[in-house]
Amino acid sequence: MRILGIDPGSRVTGFGVIDVLAGGKLRYRDSGCIRLAAPDMAARLCELDGALRQLMDQWTPHEVGIERVFVMRNVDSALKLGQARGVALCAVGRSALPMAEYAPRLVKQTVTGTGAATKEQVQHMVRQLLSLEGRLAADAADALAIAVCHAHHRTHPVALRGPGGWG
Repeated sequence: MRILGIDPGSRVTGFGVIDVLAGGKLRYRDSGCIRLAAPDMAARLCELDGALRQLMDQWTPHEVGIERVFVMRNVDSALKLGQARGVALCAVGRSALPMAEYAPRLVKQTVTGTGAATKEQVQHMVRQLLSLEGRLAADAADALAIAVCHAHHRTHPVALRGPGGWG
């Protein structure tokens, strides 16, 4: 079972790919950051769509976990994040892959044991859980944490919502 985790952003989108092996053991495959360089939002969203399609073609995941939007103080930032999430959901939906959304608090709780974990704690635990050496970019670590969260919660009846999207 291969899982793609996505941490959407309007400038940087993190991705993480893991395999779930027999007995629930997790194996790291790939991670990184999609850095969107286009000057205007429409062009960045097109870049994001193309990059996500390329990732799904390269890694052929079986399922996808994506971070759910959380409340932000800055309305403009929230709208831009929502647009990036929409593109990510559309790219996954177009591929007809089963996907699930996870609140940031649940992702942190699953990976670290507390929903109030810092980014550094998430990075540390992702490195431990996946036996990784060295530093991970925050967005890549978050995406891997989403993939790990999905690996642990994917069989929950409300987690996965059918091929291609939400019912």
